[in-house]
Amino acid sequence: MFNGLTDRLTKIFNKLSGRGLITESVMEETAREIRIALLEADVALPVAKDFINRVKEKAVGQEVVRSVQPAQMVIKIVHDELVDLLGKPQDLKFQPNTQNVYLMVGLQGSGKTTSSAKLALKLKKLGKKVLLASLDTYRPAAQEQLADLGKSYGLDVLSIVAGEKPLQITERALKEAKLGLYEILILDTAGRLHIDDEMMQEVARIRDLSNPQETFLVVDSLMGQDAVNVAKEFKEKVGVSGVILTRVDGDARGGAALSMRTVTGMPIQFLGVGEKADAIEAFDAKRVADRILGMGDIVGLVETAIEKTNQEDIEQQAMQMMSGHFDLNDLLKQFEQMEKLGDMKSLIKMMPAKLIGNLDESKIDNRLIKRQKAIILSMTAKERENPEIIKASRKLRIASGAGVKVEDVNKLLKGYEQMADVMKKFKKIGPLGMLSRFKQMSSMLKGMPGNGGGFPPFNV
Repeated sequence: MFNGLTDRLTKIFNKLSGRGLITESVMEETAREIRIALLEADVALPVAKDFINRVKEKAVGQEVVRSVQPAQMVIKIVHDELVDLLGKPQDLKFQPNTQNVYLMVGLQGSGKTTSSAKLALKLKKLGKKVLLASLDTYRPAAQEQLADLGKSYGLDVLSIVAGEKPLQITERALKEAKLGLYEILILDTAGRLHIDDEMMQEVARIRDLSNPQETFLVVDSLMGQDAVNVAKEFKEKVGVSGVILTRVDGDARGGAALSMRTVTGMPIQFLGVGEKADAIEAFDAKRVADRILGMGDIVGLVETAIEKTNQEDIEQQAMQMMSGHFDLNDLLKQFEQMEKLGDMKSLIKMMPAKLIGNLDESKIDNRLIKRQKAIILSMTAKERENPEIIKASRKLRIASGAGVKVEDVNKLLKGYEQMADVMKKFKKIGPLGMLSRFKQMSSMLKGMPGNGGGFPPFNV
């Protein structure tokens, strides 16, 4: 979402390199460029002006700390102000040993139903017993959509009773949640194509009946400043405790996220970062500011690795490497671990800009790993254990079986040989040799079909 803003800010900060003092004239020029970058990112004008004034006030006249470049000084100031601008999310209101209701509101098409299911799954993983209920009796198949998502995600969803009105469904959901000893009840209300009094009155009646601990407004980040306007309307007419911003992984310019808290006073609580069931994350201002300034989200990357990889498998592979043995079966396991991490484009966005360079994300193809796996799986067990026996005729058979060219098989084998050499030396190199492993994994994938020349997640 912030790619354009990140690129602009990176160029601005690069221009400051080599200066010994941040003078007022230098800061004026820099501030003007940052202001333009914010406005082009669809940040509200009053928000951008106030932000720039605070940055200038802190930056002008400050001497650069020894060994610290002026650009780094400005980046720190901008980073701190971004964190303040984005604000801290509030802790979720949750009362133990009682029923907690989370009300989901928003316009139609904002991703409200999907977000309800994602939030329920996230809470379930935290050990909470959650019940979902759809109050949308207006949009065709809306209730069925939530039921299907619940089935896919393994969530409990209130049964559908034909002819019931939203308030009747709310009453039944409250009773069912109490009888079933559910800790959290998530009510997915109906959306509309635009804000109208009838919708607001209905949502208000549901709010009064359910007495929710949290009322989440789900807004589509692709709406830009319109998302902020919608938030202001819902806050005034319904009362909202927090915002869930969806489609953050899309082409939105980021202005809604940067303006939301200042304009509405409401914190962003969660970000929808993809279509998958687990593609929702708690909002963290510092991590978002890191991404905006091209620092990546290393914490998020590590969390993803921990969540999606098997610790036992990793330990077993580490022991294998310490022994110095490495065959194509081991390489296959490496590819499988990488595949578990998920969408490579999402992972790339977590990497610091300096590591990614001028990578064209459009050329990143997640099917690349599948092709490498297909090549290895087209080999016999003997060939995987003894790659040195793979000669011309065998390469031709393997390429045909995997649906690739012989040169692709050659590239994989060459990459394997480079990695195998590293593994043989690993015992002498020690743990720091893991860095070489990542570099080799990157090198062996350079130039393969669908990759733009490199494998950024491991290009460290």
